[in-house]
Amino acid sequence: MGDRLRFFFNRIRERLWIKPLVVSVLSAVTVFLIKMVDTEALGELVPTISEQSIKTLLTIITGSMLMIATFAVGSMVSAYASASNNATPRSFSLIIADDGSQNALSTFIGTFIYSVVALIAMENGYYGEAGRFALFVLTSLALTIVIVTFVRWVDRIARLGRLKGTIEKVEKAAAAAIQRRRCAPTLGGVLAQQQSEPGGQAVYSDAIGYVQQIDIATLQRCAEKLKVHITVTALPGAFSAPGRALAFITSDANDVVAVDTQSISEAFLIGDDRKFEEDPRFGLVVLSEIAGRALSPAVNDPGTAIYIVGVFVRLFAQWSKPVADSESDSCEYDRVAVPELSVHDMFDDAFTAIARDGAGVVEVTGRLQKGLASLASLEDVAMRDAALRHSQMALARAESVLQLSEDLQTVRSLASFANER
Repeated sequence: MGDRLRFFFNRIRERLWIKPLVVSVLSAVTVFLIKMVDTEALGELVPTISEQSIKTLLTIITGSMLMIATFAVGSMVSAYASASNNATPRSFSLIIADDGSQNALSTFIGTFIYSVVALIAMENGYYGEAGRFALFVLTSLALTIVIVTFVRWVDRIARLGRLKGTIEKVEKAAAAAIQRRRCAPTLGGVLAQQQSEPGGQAVYSDAIGYVQQIDIATLQRCAEKLKVHITVTALPGAFSAPGRALAFITSDANDVVAVDTQSISEAFLIGDDRKFEEDPRFGLVVLSEIAGRALSPAVNDPGTAIYIVGVFVRLFAQWSKPVADSESDSCEYDRVAVPELSVHDMFDDAFTAIARDGAGVVEVTGRLQKGLASLASLEDVAMRDAALRHSQMALARAESVLQLSEDLQTVRSLASFANER
């Protein structure tokens, strides 16, 4: 349930209208809640505030907030377009979910709604002496919040959508997904046996798209109810299509059973796009796309590809760290078997495009070999094997493209660690 709620909350964050709508409603309600403190007894204790001064202040705020909110929307749309064009469209969901921009837009629109409703209330003599004083204090506070928010937002919007900022957001999302998978490598289930295709009754889905999330708790309940075992074969990020099994069902005696698979297939949430939260490989793919675009002849920005190689080293170093007992999730679902992510597949996602597109750039190829050498030195056998394999492939690609003997010698020297192991 917690994973489903987190997934749903993240989808809400990607809707730009949710926060402004909530803040606008709360702002309008606040205007009427002020009436609760508008008593004669309190009116005798507070300073006298003229109606005209409050109306003037509200009128100024109303006009300025509408202009600022319009400017904010235009700037944010420009930043979103910049992120899609300069980086990759796959990063759009991270940019639009930026809390700072959404909070700023909500503040501007909410203050506008508050000012309009409060001005109408003042025109109709809704408040007494205490109410006018409370409204003046609240309006002054709102104006102060708007000024601080605007100054901070200008600094933030100047960076939003820029290439480096987009890379940092993707790295952060990938690191969070890697951390969650490190703590629960089998999503809370038992480790599935490594085999080409498990036996049993296959579970298919009519939906075509990417597996975005798997409700393991629902699979466990179905397995207990049917007295079967379920082996998941489609992890988050896998493409679901007709004829591709999401899971296999076997009885306690490992026999093939015939059951209604509808409830089991519904535990797999399938959508049109891959999502970062449950799919560590997607973050690697997006970063690789950014590097590939940077190495294209139209862009010719090898520095970005070199920077992303360093990002990959950080992410894979995080993946290889031992998981502390306090971080590790216990096996809660003993009837659901889930395979672990393949380090070789993750390396393919990360390094193949850079090695291919940067083969003719000695700076990129050299930095790639250094990064792979660093990963090969980690105390992780699977990662070392993957790093050695990709080092050899990157060297072969470079040898087929580089023509200057000095460049070839430099790359071969950096890749020599693969022959020493």
